[in-house]
Amino acid sequence: MNQVQRSYLLLHLSVLFWSFTAILGDLISLSASVLVWWRVGLTALILLFWPKMISMVRRLDKVLLKRYFIIGSLIAIHWVCFYASVKMANASVALITMSTTAFFTAIIEPLVFKTSINKLDVMMSLLIVPAMFLTTAGFQGDMIVGFWMGIVAAIVLAYFTVLNRRDIGEVSPVCITFIEMASAWIFLSICSLLIFAFLDDTAWLPTQLDWVYLLVLSAFCTVLPFVMHLMAMKYVSAFTTNLVINLEPVYGIVLAIIILKEHKELNFQFYIGVVLILFIVMTYPLLKSRLNPKG
Repeated sequence: MNQVQRSYLLLHLSVLFWSFTAILGDLISLSASVLVWWRVGLTALILLFWPKMISMVRRLDKVLLKRYFIIGSLIAIHWVCFYASVKMANASVALITMSTTAFFTAIIEPLVFKTSINKLDVMMSLLIVPAMFLTTAGFQGDMIVGFWMGIVAAIVLAYFTVLNRRDIGEVSPVCITFIEMASAWIFLSICSLLIFAFLDDTAWLPTQLDWVYLLVLSAFCTVLPFVMHLMAMKYVSAFTTNLVINLEPVYGIVLAIIILKEHKELNFQFYIGVVLILFIVMTYPLLKSRLNPKG
């Protein structure tokens, strides 16, 4: 196996590991906010032992540190909304809402960078709307709320991804990840004061099984795929990387069917909508590269 083939394998494995995050979120008994508090805290702790991490952080400009803290806070909000979607609806619904991130990014990015909005991006964004309505056919109560929580999570994800692109500069991605995870933990720790004030019965301590799931979530579904993703990007183009990342909902929904038996909760229209959304998502980069090669 040559270096390029190995990179493709690493890329697919990283996406596969990421697709387990929704499954584990469903299995962990903690609330969405507490789950994320533990996840970002454990991830930051693991990254703290990365070689020369402390010295890398000390060399950063204070302005950049403040920006990364804001982005870390947005990451915390994104994950809380995402896991709230998992808890209120299910893993499949949360995952399919994440497939809209590329289209929200296409709208938000020109606003942040003050460039013109691409007509192809707008057209593809509009095409996904009827498919999203199809996936929600028959949803009621918590399923609908969970769906919209997932959409909010996708919008926040698109926003902080654009901010990361703007502010990444020459800083090590590993260093940025550590700062943002630590910032997310600090942000949620501050927010937890309100949670304690209004929700006295909130469980903060994981069960024995929760500990196992949280460690797997932090080490094998956050740090490990991130490292594999960075290694793969040395030999695989950004276009191919984005195309493979779009497979995350596919892997995740298949895993949800196998592990969580979620197909029993969802109707035929949902899966028709999923197929349409994934078709649009997978077709989008191909169309953009042909019709608008300059991006």
